[in-house]
Amino acid sequence: MGIKTIGVVGAGTMGNGIAQVASTAGYNVIMSDIEDRFVESGIKNVEKFLAKSVEKGKMGADEKNAIMGRIKGTTKIEDMKDADLVVEVILEKMDLKKQVFKQLDEITRKDVILATNTSSMSVTEIATATGRPDKVVGMHFFNPVPLMKLVEVIRGLRTGDETVATTMELSKKLGKEPVEVKVDVPGFLANRLMIAVAIEAIRLYEQGIASKEDVDKAAKLGLN
Repeated sequence: MGIKTIGVVGAGTMGNGIAQVASTAGYNVIMSDIEDRFVESGIKNVEKFLAKSVEKGKMGADEKNAIMGRIKGTTKIEDMKDADLVVEVILEKMDLKKQVFKQLDEITRKDVILATNTSSMSVTEIATATGRPDKVVGMHFFNPVPLMKLVEVIRGLRTGDETVATTMELSKKLGKEPVEVKVDVPGFLANRLMIAVAIEAIRLYEQGIASKEDVDKAAKLGLN
């Protein structure tokens, strides 16, 4: 795939989680945010998670240090110029996402895939902020990123087949199980399923079929 360095825009819970799994998989990571305190907090969260893994005997101190050494923190989005693929993980506000994608379109090489971790927003609309809509794709991780296996790879209206294939393959190399969402719809796949379950739970209660507590108990113990 030619991907050696992964950019992560946003150092919050999801962003530092993505940075961690990427670095653990052997990739160099550039993680950015708008202030030093956010970047530092993100790096501390990764170190804290890895320290627990060392304590539990899941990895050695040398491996932990190597993983941390592959993560570079920055407040300059311009540093994404060295990335081979970038994942945006900022607030769920369309205007902010489009602003970031416009910047990334100008900063990165034209062959670089620009992915958004949005959980429900239109990948197609985000892509309009760029001159490379064929290289824009949804790459939705789940929280907590180091533990959750699923990644939704969402195809925007103009996302190219090669972009989807590369993102699917990268997800596997990150130790994830990707699913392809073939149509850019609100909520994508997992959230759409979750909404359906929630609505049915409400109907069961409304119809007097069971108490709220027993609906919850059935969901927890019967559906895990």
